[in-house]
Amino acid sequence: MLIIDYKDRRPIYEQIVERFQMLILKGVLKTDEQMPSVRKLAMDLSINPNTIQKAYSILEQQGYIYPIKGRGNFVSGKVSLMHEKKASFWEEYRLVVEKGQQLGITKEEYMEKLEEYWKEERV
Repeated sequence: MLIIDYKDRRPIYEQIVERFQMLILKGVLKTDEQMPSVRKLAMDLSINPNTIQKAYSILEQQGYIYPIKGRGNFVSGKVSLMHEKKASFWEEYRLVVEKGQQLGITKEEYMEKLEEYWKEERV
């Protein structure tokens, strides 16, 4: 389910947070579905349970999961998550466009790159 990229410069917990966010937003993990236990996921990934716990804490703060005492963590049904994630994406995109304009990149160049990147295969 999760693959950690040890060549990635980001901390492992950030990679775990990002992977679970995508699995939840894409509907792979359904509302109220139980998340893997901290202990099991730590064993499966061969990493420290504290790393998993930190990732789960961040996911909980962001509203992606919720805990039930004694039962574990579950996927939240918060509908606004996708909207918030898209709004964040568009803000980042706006900043990239502004920076490109400052560098003299034309709309046509943007469109060419968009077409090029859109056609690339995604994993």
